[in-house]
Amino acid sequence: MERILVVDDSPDTLELMKRILAAQGYRVFAASGVAEALDLVGTAQLDLIITDIKMPGADGFELLRHVKENYKDIGVLLVTGFPALEDAVKGIKIGAEEYLVKPFTNAELLTVVSHSLEKIRLRRKTEQSKRGGDHFGLIGESPAIRKVYENIAKAAAVPTTVLIQGESGTGKELVARAIHYNSPRVAGPFVPVNCGSIPEQLLESELFGHMKGAFTGATTSRAGFFQSAEKGTVFLDEISEASPAMQVKLLRVIQDKEIYMVGSSRPRKITVRIMAATNKDLFDLVKKDNFREDLYYRLNVVTITVPPLRERGDDIFLLAAHFLQKFAQEMGREVPRISDEALRILGGYQWPGNVRELENMIQRLSAMVDGDTIDVPDLPSPMRYSATRGEDLTRTLAQVETEYIRNVLRNVEGNKSKAAATLGIDRKTLRQKLNRN
Repeated sequence: MERILVVDDSPDTLELMKRILAAQGYRVFAASGVAEALDLVGTAQLDLIITDIKMPGADGFELLRHVKENYKDIGVLLVTGFPALEDAVKGIKIGAEEYLVKPFTNAELLTVVSHSLEKIRLRRKTEQSKRGGDHFGLIGESPAIRKVYENIAKAAAVPTTVLIQGESGTGKELVARAIHYNSPRVAGPFVPVNCGSIPEQLLESELFGHMKGAFTGATTSRAGFFQSAEKGTVFLDEISEASPAMQVKLLRVIQDKEIYMVGSSRPRKITVRIMAATNKDLFDLVKKDNFREDLYYRLNVVTITVPPLRERGDDIFLLAAHFLQKFAQEMGREVPRISDEALRILGGYQWPGNVRELENMIQRLSAMVDGDTIDVPDLPSPMRYSATRGEDLTRTLAQVETEYIRNVLRNVEGNKSKAAATLGIDRKTLRQKLNRN
């Protein structure tokens, strides 16, 4: 859904162009002058601006010049009712995509818009290839996720350890894979390890391997994840769940570049890059003596924070469109559309489960919705409930927090363990917060 801003001092012309463009599926914004347009340019993540040239106050050329100096990936289409060759030449020199003369037919407008957007897509694709790929396989255009793209490029160029932080479901492993596959280690393996899912008594053997006879059942020697990742990358997810004893061993691996297989007294040199991820504040755990300070600083050489979905603006719609396409293809169905009202609800929802929650919801809707449109009644009830709730600015902070906690509980169907994990607190704290009112 490409986003177009129409700028004209004529209300009739604004309404006409909005109606024509919206009917073709574009998301359309409108401004009656340059000052109003400039307010939208910085916040609406636009693809194209269609502006009249002659308007009271600042004219379309000034808007065009400002956009080209500050937002090089936004296209500008000039429109005028007083055609002059020198205006057309001036506009193209400054950087306009096209020049359209009033009056124009619907077909003429849509053709010029289509040509302009195609130029913009090609230009963006070229810029992305210069930066090293199509956003590293990730999806999003918001300032928050663009910062992540910049940090991925920087991290891929150096061999240091990387700590990736972010809430559950934000895509931390995707970021780690992007760093690996855009680094000089691309030919080596990428080995993900979930430190929280492997029992403590097995974790050392799984990471470093074991010798035959090292323990009951060890009938053969077996390599661990670190040996499997030789000349590649080990990704330690949920690093905060590693025990104090395992933290000591990991620190030694990072410092000495060697491991000890369980049951062996001889070290083995390794050439492995280590990346780690956590959904908790590691520095806060260090202050509480729940995580080793020296290991924290060894891991925290390069840090990338993946933003939650609620801070990524219209990336929600880009991701929803991607998942709709993906699951429709998997299920052999036509891609359904999402109604405007349902889109409004998606954009206003807080997404406690982040991108993972959005993907799960789109997969469920793709399988269950009849017809070709996803509408408000098809959305999960917690989402509909949060959308109908008015914003009451007279409530206390404790009341707002309690209501949010109850919404999260409703979203996980009353599972307090899941709710506590989503909120980043323990069950005891969750109980206290629920019982205080």
